[in-house]
Amino acid sequence: MDVARCRDDFPILTRTNQGKPLVYLDSAATSQKPLAVLRAEEEFYRHQNANVHRGAYELSEEATAAYEAARARVARFLHSDDPDEVVFVRGTTEAINLVAHGLAHGYLRKGDRVLTTVMEHHSNIVPWHLLRSEIGIELEFVDIDDEGRLRMDDLEAKLSKPTKVVALTHVSNVLGTVNPVRQIADRAHAAGAVVVLDAAQSAPHRAVNVRDLGVDFVAFSGHKTLGPMGIGALWGRREILGTLPPYMGGGEMICEVHTDRVTYREPPARFEAGTPNAAGAVGLSAALDYLEGVGWEELAAHDQALARKAVEGARSRFGDKMRFYGPPLGRDRESVLSFSLQGVHPHDVASILDAEGVAIRAGHHCAQPLMERLRVPALSRASPYLYNTPAEVDTFLDAIGKVFQVFAS
Repeated sequence: MDVARCRDDFPILTRTNQGKPLVYLDSAATSQKPLAVLRAEEEFYRHQNANVHRGAYELSEEATAAYEAARARVARFLHSDDPDEVVFVRGTTEAINLVAHGLAHGYLRKGDRVLTTVMEHHSNIVPWHLLRSEIGIELEFVDIDDEGRLRMDDLEAKLSKPTKVVALTHVSNVLGTVNPVRQIADRAHAAGAVVVLDAAQSAPHRAVNVRDLGVDFVAFSGHKTLGPMGIGALWGRREILGTLPPYMGGGEMICEVHTDRVTYREPPARFEAGTPNAAGAVGLSAALDYLEGVGWEELAAHDQALARKAVEGARSRFGDKMRFYGPPLGRDRESVLSFSLQGVHPHDVASILDAEGVAIRAGHHCAQPLMERLRVPALSRASPYLYNTPAEVDTFLDAIGKVFQVFAS
């Protein structure tokens, strides 16, 4: 892929950070936005802005058509043949909360087991904790091995007991681990469980085919996938999605409202109360066009090359004073590079790198159970993406060298 040409599409990359050229290595937190996305949102507000589904006039009909075309685009992205299986939400967090709330009303009862993993983002832990407090479900966690892969023996052991929901991430936001989702989904379904998949970290990097994955729900966020903040999608298998009650009440999601009763529309409208983020949906559609235009194989090769350069460069320059976490790089590992530096707190690492123009993440990465499992208080994380270059990896490694110089002095 032509990285230089790609970078021209991202205007923010021309700015400086602390007076130095910006090296943005925090795409696992949020990706930058190409001109195609910025223009799509602007075009909507300039020429199509109206409330969708509600106006019997041309402008509203155009806005509605653009919004529903975006839904169809997301369905194609997920390889679903039914756009009505796609619900627009603010992001992965809202999507998983919507599912948890829905399953708590009729499917889950006191004492039912929900199984998740220690590598989950808090977005796929806290909603289930809420149900433990509210209705008394049991919540258990599948462990990982020392390389950061799920322990399938532990999964099997825990699925040997009655389980109603299995909720897991496709790709770890800390370790980069790519989980064997189809294998897990098949085993979970054999045990009678519904499977909820967090695809926030996989959607930006690889094809997400809901039919091949064999799960019941998939959630992803637009802002990690080159799209706007405040928009994301929940895909739900139609026969299960249709059994869930509304998540919020208000306009647009009803059939009729009377003083003594309310009736609700079928999905997806049932879950989209109020005025939706139509411009965000249009921007997300443009982002998916851009991302798929790059090509999954080209993107994977680029990301892996950057990650390998970083890991090999760190090994040759810093030896065992810089430790990376997660499985070895390869097809079952995305290019999320969480690391620790001997004798240096991650927050200090991030601060010194910031002074060099390099933006990385530091902290528990909304994954405190995983930090506890790894026996670390926090980690630093660099997450290269399609607009990063080998030269920026060199800048990153040079900045790491300055961290060691500062603490050596």
